[in-house]
Amino acid sequence: MPLKPARILRTSPYRPVLTHSTLRRLLPGFTVSSLGDGMAVVAVSWLAIEIAPAAERALWVALAVTAHTLSGAVGAVLLGPLLRHRSPARLVACDALLRAAALGAIPVCHVLGTLSVELYVVLLAASSVLHSWGRAGIHTLLARLLPERDHLAGNAVLSGIGSLSTVFGPPLAGALILWGGAATVIAVDAATFLVLAATFLFGVPHEDAPAPGEGGSRSAGFAVIRRAPALLGLLALSFAFFCLFGPVYVALPLYASNGPGAPAAVLAAFYTAFGVGAVLGSVLTGYLGRLPIRPAMTGIVVAFGLCMLPAGLGAPTAVGVAGFAAAGLLWPPYASLSTTLFQRSAPPDLLPQTLAASTAVQLLAVPLGTALGGPLVAGLGARGTLLASAVSIAVLGLLAAGAVRAGRKRGT
Repeated sequence: MPLKPARILRTSPYRPVLTHSTLRRLLPGFTVSSLGDGMAVVAVSWLAIEIAPAAERALWVALAVTAHTLSGAVGAVLLGPLLRHRSPARLVACDALLRAAALGAIPVCHVLGTLSVELYVVLLAASSVLHSWGRAGIHTLLARLLPERDHLAGNAVLSGIGSLSTVFGPPLAGALILWGGAATVIAVDAATFLVLAATFLFGVPHEDAPAPGEGGSRSAGFAVIRRAPALLGLLALSFAFFCLFGPVYVALPLYASNGPGAPAAVLAAFYTAFGVGAVLGSVLTGYLGRLPIRPAMTGIVVAFGLCMLPAGLGAPTAVGVAGFAAAGLLWPPYASLSTTLFQRSAPPDLLPQTLAASTAVQLLAVPLGTALGGPLVAGLGARGTLLASAVSIAVLGLLAAGAVRAGRKRGT
């Protein structure tokens, strides 16, 4: 007998998250901001193309995308002493207000005719300085609002919202670019961060600031990770995983351009399939709460590499796209399980610093892997690079699984 919708809602692992009095006020603002981020994926590169000298477009696009992400790693390391007394909600609000101001300056300068490509890159870098702290604040607040048994479901909800934004944000950005240009999209993105800031400033009950102590150290978060073998191993696995996936961003467009049919449509099919898979993966993640976290994560890494093999082996395009959809299905569980392990293992008073440190390391991984993608494609070709990435990720997962098993035997 099929389950009725009301019973499905009552038994869903997401019910405690979606019905929580505070989270119900926060999730709409987070959704709006995530949609703005999904639009910015297209707009950041496109505006660089519009304003950069024609002969230097590739360089400036790369610098714009890198600046928009990497400065968050620098902020995570340098700004700990300044942010240690901020509550999680204030961390999110500070990040959102900085993003709104820096991103909002871009369309203003563009309208005034003063936006050089150099200034554009500087403003993008400034907008993301607090990105690691903003993400840490959201997940720390989630950990404080929900009991431990609901942490995975809460992380999955946030991951699902982010996955939806990657599906709907880019086409919406494309429509806005046709209407008003890329600067208009960035203006809308800035406005969504004002919504996020207001949501967390006024939607969260007053929280006490953490007490002074080790949390004031610039390296407190890294110290927590260093002392916890499970967290250190997880961070090393995540860094290697994301780094080995980085070359795909270089190889996949070239792989699509060399295949049959319309290259742009083929590339869009790969990315759309991955995004749709990620949305479904986010829905399924909440039901994985009984799995042991570390073995589950190493298994996900192995399966992710295997899912990418069809494209690397030159399988028909439809099979390769299906493999990427399956890989997308695995991405949200990995991210949510990773955050959940940090929430359960780090001292509560040092959780923001620990999550910010973890985010900083992960932010470095994909750009580093993407940078390695150029030489790899030159040496192995696009398909060879996809194959090397897939095999390397699968082998990484097997090695990590062996390390987890050995650690269990030693009792660590």
